[in-house]
Amino acid sequence: MEVERQHPRAQRGRGGGCTHLGECRRLEGGLGTAARTARERTLETAEDLFYREGIRAVGIDTIIEKSGVAKMSLYRSFPSKDDLVAAYLEMRSARYWKWWDDVMARHPDQPRRQLHDLFEGLVHRVRRPEFRGCAFVNAATEFPDKTSRARAVALAHKDELRRRLLKLAAGVGAAHPKALANQLLMLIDGIYSTVGVLEQHDAIKVLAQAADVLIDAAIEAA
Repeated sequence: MEVERQHPRAQRGRGGGCTHLGECRRLEGGLGTAARTARERTLETAEDLFYREGIRAVGIDTIIEKSGVAKMSLYRSFPSKDDLVAAYLEMRSARYWKWWDDVMARHPDQPRRQLHDLFEGLVHRVRRPEFRGCAFVNAATEFPDKTSRARAVALAHKDELRRRLLKLAAGVGAAHPKALANQLLMLIDGIYSTVGVLEQHDAIKVLAQAADVLIDAAIEAA
């Protein structure tokens, strides 16, 4: 496993050169646009490799090679691998919530229909050939250390998912909204984990049936 390296300080010897990174950035004209482009290319490459091969299996040198980004450019945006992993997860989280909001917007103020749309949408997500499970569960598993930024971002995403499910569970009139929210969360993570093991058709069928059973039981108990 590649050891994570901190950003190398940009120092030049006596003779008028810049002595720290901020000064170098000011002296290098036109860096803003180039840096943003390098950051985007780095994240795009990191996302593909981290999700497909696993975060710890991919070193910084591999990302530099695949993205074509200069080492200094990468470290300007991401001082360490942990920073890059956190940014990768934050990007995926933002994209997921955009998808979620689009699903919820189809039937506003109809929580039962919104739950139906959610699980129907999840079916389409897990059917994708490139699907490799939940990126946030994968990351939390790879980074058990509580001080890891990557783990913190992954757990924050799951906390937000639980909060949104709780709102929907309360909206459908569940007798115990928190319990239903936790059950639905486990169901979602379960399908993410088992779709590659079970026959896809069977896994998807079970997902829809299980969601309906849980929701109906929660409403009937109210």
